[in-house]
Amino acid sequence: MITLTAAVFFVLSFVFSMLGMGGGQIYIPVLYWLGFDFKLEAIPLGLLLNFCVQISSSVTYVRKKMVDFRTAVPFAAVMFVFTPLGALFSFYIPTKPVIFLFALFTFFASLFALSGYKPTKKIEGKKKLFLVISVAAVLGFLVGLIGRGGGSFIVPTLLLIGIPAKTCAATSSFIVFFSSGIGFISHIFKSKLDLYLTSSSVIAVIAGSQAGSRFMAARINHRVLKKIFGVVLMIVALSLFAGIFK
Repeated sequence: MITLTAAVFFVLSFVFSMLGMGGGQIYIPVLYWLGFDFKLEAIPLGLLLNFCVQISSSVTYVRKKMVDFRTAVPFAAVMFVFTPLGALFSFYIPTKPVIFLFALFTFFASLFALSGYKPTKKIEGKKKLFLVISVAAVLGFLVGLIGRGGGSFIVPTLLLIGIPAKTCAATSSFIVFFSSGIGFISHIFKSKLDLYLTSSSVIAVIAGSQAGSRFMAARINHRVLKKIFGVVLMIVALSLFAGIFK
């Protein structure tokens, strides 16, 4: 089971690293469906894997000068502040509402991916700063609350600002690296993680993200990948909803 989980995580990290996302939207449901506790095991391990994917792929993107640091730094700083607040709040609410919020977040992320949205104009100045701070604050809180790195909504926000698609993926990867890291630290004190599962999963996602980020930096049909990503997220969201209300 652990070997199979690691193999699945390798493939997922390969795909998600090309999209500038950590893959927590898939890792966490997979762990939950395998029987792990959603709040004490799936969320903290999902955040750790998010972190590992992003630190691994971010190194590649930074070296290739694909990251927009002028946008990434303030975005990451605000998320760094609000993520622990979401984690603190999650400890005091039941598991089902957390799963529901996770599924809802995943559902809307799938709609973004499938919509093929493209901004009509570039946002600059004070409007850009306000948008970055607002979105980062909300996403930071949700990262701590439901264990998502936020990449599904960071990428559309960066597109709205007017950042090119490949730069969006690279910049999102850099931001989610920070948000997932602080999210994992916020959850670790109440987590119950198996050392063997954790170590094998970490190795798998690091290997997969390195392969994926190098492939994306060279060539990738981003539009097709986003459509596949959107369909997968939609299936995950609907499956989680079905599990809650059955």
